[in-house]
Amino acid sequence: MISAGNELVFESHHPHRKSWGLSQSALLLVSLFLLAEISGCKKPDKPVVETVDSPVQISPVFVQSSSIDKQNIVYENGEKSGTLSILESLGGGVGLFDYDQDGSLDLLFPGGGIIEKSKLDGLPSRLLRQISPETFEEISLPAGISEPFFYSHGVACGDFNNDGFIDALVTGYGGLVLWHNNGDGTFSNETIDTKLLDDQWSSSAAWGDFNNDGYLDLYVAHYVNWSLENNPKCRGPNGEPDVCPPRAFEGVQDSLYLNQGDGTFQESTQQAGLNKDGKGLGVLLIDLDQDRDLDIYVANDTVPNFFYVNDGQAHFEEQAMISGLALDDMANPNGSMGITATDYNLDGKTDLFVTNYEEELFGLYRNEGNRDFIYVSRRTGINQLGKLYVGFGCVAGDFDLDGDEDIAIANGHVVHHPVNAQVKQNPLYLCNNVEKKTFVALEFPTESYFSKPHLGRGMATGDVNRNGRLDLVFVNTLEPAALLLNQTQTKQKGVLLQLIGTRSNREGIGARVTLKTGKGEQVKDVSSGMSYLSSSPTELYFAIDHLKSIQEISVEWPSGHRSDISSAKIHLDQNATTWLIQIQEPQHPSSEPTEHETSITILPFP
Repeated sequence: MISAGNELVFESHHPHRKSWGLSQSALLLVSLFLLAEISGCKKPDKPVVETVDSPVQISPVFVQSSSIDKQNIVYENGEKSGTLSILESLGGGVGLFDYDQDGSLDLLFPGGGIIEKSKLDGLPSRLLRQISPETFEEISLPAGISEPFFYSHGVACGDFNNDGFIDALVTGYGGLVLWHNNGDGTFSNETIDTKLLDDQWSSSAAWGDFNNDGYLDLYVAHYVNWSLENNPKCRGPNGEPDVCPPRAFEGVQDSLYLNQGDGTFQESTQQAGLNKDGKGLGVLLIDLDQDRDLDIYVANDTVPNFFYVNDGQAHFEEQAMISGLALDDMANPNGSMGITATDYNLDGKTDLFVTNYEEELFGLYRNEGNRDFIYVSRRTGINQLGKLYVGFGCVAGDFDLDGDEDIAIANGHVVHHPVNAQVKQNPLYLCNNVEKKTFVALEFPTESYFSKPHLGRGMATGDVNRNGRLDLVFVNTLEPAALLLNQTQTKQKGVLLQLIGTRSNREGIGARVTLKTGKGEQVKDVSSGMSYLSSSPTELYFAIDHLKSIQEISVEWPSGHRSDISSAKIHLDQNATTWLIQIQEPQHPSSEPTEHETSITILPFP
């Protein structure tokens, strides 16, 4: 970076790499990674639909929903003012959740804002209720959720008071707003009453019970110390005025709030042991070390990522460096944005995938157990994507119902005059070949959403139309959001599983579920956060061969208890398209709970 008067001239989004010390064994591992043999799926010219018995990887078929298109949901970032601020680069996310508990998923979009030389103005959020499969109506005003309080970015959905209705937290520049779900179709602003007083620049946030008291706590990621007064002029590599990179600003400490169980929160950042630095953009809450408490992974921009290990009492020790989750395999911190969790190799251990800036690989960290992770982007074919993508939202799911999880990614640049890459970029769909333990980016027909460039940011996934397929929601900057409905045809069936905690938090965040069929076990964790500035429903998605293939479902609850449900209690209506299985935690389980103590409800969808 070169100073030129009052302007900053930068050669790229990132500073020259700083060398991070590694042990000789770590350097040896890096060398081995670089020499690893890379294999991958064959790229089809068009998505190929195969039967489930075919050895060829199934490619999903997505169709863009015209219902969402008609709503014209556009995130405004304020760049039209010509301010060229880093604020405009973050973009917006989406909350995908069943706000009225009618069984259908609804959508909440933050509006962003307008940037002027002397002030920032927020724009209204928009709530779309699904009134019938694939049909939405906007109810922002009658629901009372549209009022803009600040320039907004993200959504974190969670039932913070365990009343059975999902609440929504909106993040952004200058504060938080907590929309309490009243259960009657409306929301009320309870930010002040709950004591969630945060005036920093917040990006992503996530709900989770850090001390296992049954109530959801809150982690809020903060970005940098930008302000209208601290908005230096910068130029890109070609000399054109452009958005300043994050290295021109200091990071801001993230915050942690503990739920007091009385409708209020206590700010507990220092007591929790959070680092004072960081430039947080993405956050994931998940029990990575399987010790029955929630850990935290934070995607930081240009500085090492955080991995906070929970001691069970909401006190954390940052262990990203020693766990192998802080840097890439060249010992460099990346410009990390999005995070998703997936057991890509089906070994029962949850791995992490992180989207990064151009000239960097997207990071895939394989879980070796005992809090050890290995960077495997090269040996799994992720490096074949090249280094021109700027990745943001990412979600993992079994979109093609073949028993393993693929990864979808939203891409788009943050500067106006990039040298090598395009500003608008195609989304990516990474096909998982679990036998070869590799990924490959599939090519789609020219009319597909995946074949067209967008300024992508947040994204979420869930079975929106309840047809037994995972759909995708993309949020773009200065262009309409898109709902992609999954219409993949296979012999497999999709089953949704929803936990209802009693001793644990109501959504069961932190639980681990094992579904056993004749072909083996599928293991999934109930997590919170993921992607980028967005929330997906906490219901889990499993693919099965036929209606009677489920032999057993086991749930390890955050409370420490276990529920085992045999096939005798699982009856799936053969006339339904998909099924939502609700499992309720026993309120007073014995030390050896019996099957009848667990309540199970199966909701068929036509």
